[in-house]
Amino acid sequence: MNPWEVMDILRERGAVEKGHFRLSSGLHSDTYVQCAKVLQYPHLAESLADAIASAFRDDPVDLVASPALGAVILGYMVALSLGKRMIFAERVNDRLTFRRGLRVEKGERVLLVEDVITTGGSLKEMMELVNGKGGEVWGIGALIERGEGEDFGVKKKTLVQLKAKVWRPEECPLCAQGQPLEVPGSRGLA
Repeated sequence: MNPWEVMDILRERGAVEKGHFRLSSGLHSDTYVQCAKVLQYPHLAESLADAIASAFRDDPVDLVASPALGAVILGYMVALSLGKRMIFAERVNDRLTFRRGLRVEKGERVLLVEDVITTGGSLKEMMELVNGKGGEVWGIGALIERGEGEDFGVKKKTLVQLKAKVWRPEECPLCAQGQPLEVPGSRGLA
């Protein structure tokens, strides 16, 4: 699946929104992608996950892990495609942690799966969490990466590089114009 096909799927399902948004990273943007509008369709989630999984099919991955909430469906579908176990981390006191008996076993090679990468903050936090539990982050898969792309020091597969404008809140021209700010992300940072 090429980036144009992925963008067509996102647009057809109304997942690409234009406006004035506060992202989960705290940055502001004129574009927001609500991946849940696509991932609610299992056949689309499966196709997108297979495209990510194909980059890691020959790698010795033991486990797939995702940050909750947005990436759980995609991570689960990637794990299904690879035939691997899947876990997710949840925010507790503003830190990602494994709960509900989910854990990384010592020495497990972990593929991290995210829906959208903006600053990479959640993935860096996931990397610290996995490494702290004795696992090894083997790679990163994502549906979308905003901007130029970050080097996490491991193999990475993203389906789409989204060239959307982002600003720090104090530099946001949309704020200066008085446009209403929407906060659609999972962290509810209002």
